[in-house]
Parts: sequence; structure tokens; C-alpha cells
Amino acid sequence: MPRSSLLPDNQMLFSPALASTIGLEEAIFLQQLDSLTQGQAAKVQQGFDWFTLSRSALLDHFSFWNSADLHRISRNLVEKAVILVSSPPIHSCESFTFAFNESHRDNAHPHTTSRHTPRPDAPASRAVNIRGNWSPTEDILQLLQLNHQIPRQFALEQVDDFILYWKERGQASHAWENKFRSHVLAQWRRTQNQTRVTESQFEVSEPKALDRDWSPSEDALEILARNGVDDDFIQEAIPEFILYWRERGSAPKELNSRFIQHIRIQWARYTSAIKHSTEPTRIPPDWTPSRDVYDILRLSHIDRAFADELLPEFIVFWKDSNQLQTSWNSKFLQHVKYHWAKQHQLNTNQPGGKTRDRSLSDDLNDTSWA
Repeated sequence: MPRSSLLPDNQMLFSPALASTIGLEEAIFLQQLDSLTQGQAAKVQQGFDWFTLSRSALLDHFSFWNSADLHRISRNLVEKAVILVSSPPIHSCESFTFAFNESHRDNAHPHTTSRHTPRPDAPASRAVNIRGNWSPTEDILQLLQLNHQIPRQFALEQVDDFILYWKERGQASHAWENKFRSHVLAQWRRTQNQTRVTESQFEVSEPKALDRDWSPSEDALEILARNGVDDDFIQEAIPEFILYWRERGSAPKELNSRFIQHIRIQWARYTSAIKHSTEPTRIPPDWTPSRDVYDILRLSHIDRAFADELLPEFIVFWKDSNQLQTSWNSKFLQHVKYHWAKQHQLNTNQPGGKTRDRSLSDDLNDTSWA
């Protein structure tokens, strides 16, 4: 009987020497696992004796710990190569399946074999330099595969680099197995991180439609200005450029470069095709635009049929206005672009909208295109 009411009848014993080696919580947990599995038949797999304990039994036995504590302590024992675990984290499953890190021995009771846990009372082994023909044991290869899902072949591929590294450093060690395990883990994590970075570089994102309010950058405008492109010409070309890329469903990354290229081509055709005479004239009744005008409209992705439909009212308007112009080709080009932009603006903002939603009188009184 305990001498004080504060002391319980049942006590958990642990080895102070073992606790100083692997930690107090780890020593308690490990020795209690040994106690809980006494008399339980082990399942032999991959050369180890595996045991299964229910989560409720563990929580009942370790009433001073919760599921998160049990998971943390068990992972510490795994990291120290004391036990192997094949089940999900304790807090997310109903059972805990583990094996003491010792090879199975035939015709022997599971608990009569010596555990592969640190033995504080054993004489310390002498530190030695790594041999040129050193190789990891089968136990460490299985440990890496079971607890870290590291393929056996990957671990073996690290052996030569591991030996070369430590031979060049010339340092001695008591535990080359543990150093190899840490080396393989570091290489595996580095490889996984590099794979994730590489995959992220090739991820295909959804194309984004060009914003209706897009405008070329100041650098793009400056470049075009240095090339002698008229600012009004640039501003008139922006809506059709936006429309073209919106209809394609996505915009290129080098949008400003594409815009500069587009304007340069159109400006070259414009300046070579639109000849300004020195004498302004009235529009002839049978006037027709030049072939170069249609070429420019084609570059702007404007249908020729659309332009031809606008030609009669264009002639009538300017014939009635009796005004003089130096270039009717230029005026007609502006007229067509104006109505093309209007049509698509109506189609975008008002589903089912048509160019003729505006009366001819409205169009003729609106001389912003003139």
C-alpha cells in the first residue's frame, strides 16, 4: 500500500538510463508498448514483428496524454530509429500498428529478442572512419522505405556520394547507419522540393481575356512617337486591337510588343496608301476607296462587306455637306473604323444590339468620325 493517498497503486516504471538516451516521454512510451504487447501474437512482415493496439486502449492507458501527444512521441521514436510505424497518425485512425526496430527471429518469443534500442549500459563502440566498401544494412533500407516512403533504389544510389563525402572529411563516427539515414532523408527532401518547383514552372494557367480598359504602356507610346506615328492614329487603333485579342479569348504576355508591331505595320501601309493632295476637293458621286484602304481594313480585321455597306451613306453625307477634303480615302477609313467600333460596343454592352439601332440622322449629325 502507498504511504500517502497522493500516490496511486499502479505506477509506470521507466529506465533513467534509457530516458537520458532517448528522452523521458519516449522511454515511458516505449517501455509501456513493450508491456502492452506482452502475450500478443506478432504479425511477421518484411522481417519485423508487427503489433496493433487500438487508439482507445492507448488513450486509456496513457490518460495523461492526448492523441496529439501520442503521435508526437511515436514520431520521435521513429526518427530515432527505435520503432517502425505503418499506420496513419494516431489522432486520425482507430489503431496504431508498429514494430520494434529488430529483425524477426524464428522459434523465439517476440519479447525474448534484444530490442534495437539504445543500451545505455552497453560499452560504447569505438569511433571509426568510414570504409571505402561500406554499405547500409538491410534494416536501414527497410526503415527508410517504411517510415519515409523512400524507394530502396534511391537510397542505394546515395551510397557512393555518402562514402566520398565522409572520406574527404576524414571524420570518425560511432554510427554510420544513422548518418546515412540522415543523408538519404536530406537528399530525398531536396529532390522532392526540386520536383515541385519544376512542376510549378510548367503549370498551365487559364488564359485571361484582355481588359476593355487596356491601354499601351508609356514606353510603347514613346517608341511609336519616335517612329513618327501620329498619336490620333494610335488612339484610333487601340479599340480594334483590344477587340482582336478579346475575340481570341486570351492575351499574350508580350502585349505591348504586339501592339507596337501592329501599329508599325498599319502606319506603314497607311502612310504609303493614303496620298494627301495639296488641293482639297469635293467628293465625286462615283467615288470609291482605293485598294490600299481595303488592305488596311483587312489588317484591322474589318470585313470588306461591312465597309462597302457604309460607302453609299458616306458619299451622300459628304456630297450634301459640300465640304472639301484633301483625302477622301483617309476620311472613309476613319468612318469605317468608327462604325466598326460602335457596332462591337453595342454588341458587347447590349446583347442583340445592331449598328442600325442608331438612326442615319444620328450618325450624320455625329461628326466625331469626320
